[in-house]
Amino acid sequence: MADYSYELPAEKIAQHPLPKRDESKLLVYQNGEIQENRYRNLADFLPDTTLLLFNNTRVVPARLYMQTQQGQAIEVFCLEPGPGYSDITTAMSQQGRVVWLCLIGGAKKWKEGTLSLAHTSGDRYFSITASRIEKRDTAFLLELSWQPATASFAEMLSMAGELPLPPYLNRTITAEDYERYQTIYAQHQGSVAAPTAGLHFTPELMDSLDKKSIAKSFITLHVGAGTFMPVKSETPETHAMHREYLEVSLDFLTQLRNHLPHPIVPVGTTSMRTLESIYWIGRKLIKKPNSLPGELQVNQWDPYEAGENNVSPSDALDALMNWMKEHQLSQLMATTQLLIAPGYRFQFTSGLITNFHQPGSTLLLLVGALVGDDWKKIYDYALNHTFRFLSYGDGSLLWKKEPR
Repeated sequence: MADYSYELPAEKIAQHPLPKRDESKLLVYQNGEIQENRYRNLADFLPDTTLLLFNNTRVVPARLYMQTQQGQAIEVFCLEPGPGYSDITTAMSQQGRVVWLCLIGGAKKWKEGTLSLAHTSGDRYFSITASRIEKRDTAFLLELSWQPATASFAEMLSMAGELPLPPYLNRTITAEDYERYQTIYAQHQGSVAAPTAGLHFTPELMDSLDKKSIAKSFITLHVGAGTFMPVKSETPETHAMHREYLEVSLDFLTQLRNHLPHPIVPVGTTSMRTLESIYWIGRKLIKKPNSLPGELQVNQWDPYEAGENNVSPSDALDALMNWMKEHQLSQLMATTQLLIAPGYRFQFTSGLITNFHQPGSTLLLLVGALVGDDWKKIYDYALNHTFRFLSYGDGSLLWKKEPR
């Protein structure tokens, strides 16, 4: 991991977004060359045969500030559904009670009993209780219950929760964040972090892509807290990727199949991981065609343990689409822990639109997998040319560096 670190001065981290989303700077990397522009001109750097892939997940107010029975403050950060839910949409729609995996801020102060929270919003009153089921690594499995029980979990969070800004911003949330920490196309609730590459897109930018006949499509990957987790080991080998939920439609898979072999550019690392996970799911179905819905998942090291790569992207897509038709599914729901690191061979991705990431992170490993050692040249350029870093910062269009 020391090979994927760099010095990031605090003043380079953007604390707030620019007044206009598409005024953010855009670094363009292709064939070893770098140039800079603005997001509003993105269409000028994309062939008209490009398919852009957007993640339409929506960030939920996942932080709950609760109290012990002794009155001590505890922060509950809702990470992901507990066992027993087929997908996040089902879990978010639960009424009255839910089991959720959570991080606990101040866990040592919670000796016994339950946590509680009372919240009034306009003429609506919520009371929430949390009880501990078990500890799981650094998180806790909690049972959360609330009144009125007719409210869904999503509705309860929207009323009583706080938007989870990245910890490196280290500031109080503002009213502006509730709008600007969502993409303009955010739709499906379930993320605890924004797919930040999409924060730069405006209706005007979308119109400019349409005028050039650049195709667009949407998938859903609910971003987990693993986005925030630094790699603490010397190598990625012992780093555990968090499980994240993905959802894609059969219509999208058909569009993807018809688009091959033209350029496919994910907007953000979450879109890329979803796109590449589709290949590994299809490949698994070739080997195990009798897999049932709910059994599909991509593990962290699947690509590196798969052996000879003799399944083409089109074959993997055909297998997945046929399986969905056999099971009469219009939507694929699965989970992924895919780690994209140097040595990974991309199946669909031609390039990537992404922000500038933290040193020593899995996201920087992903960039290194795409552009090789040129990631250092890209980041040195950005640091020396007033680019703003991390979630609210500027971004880049990186075209894949072909291996020798």
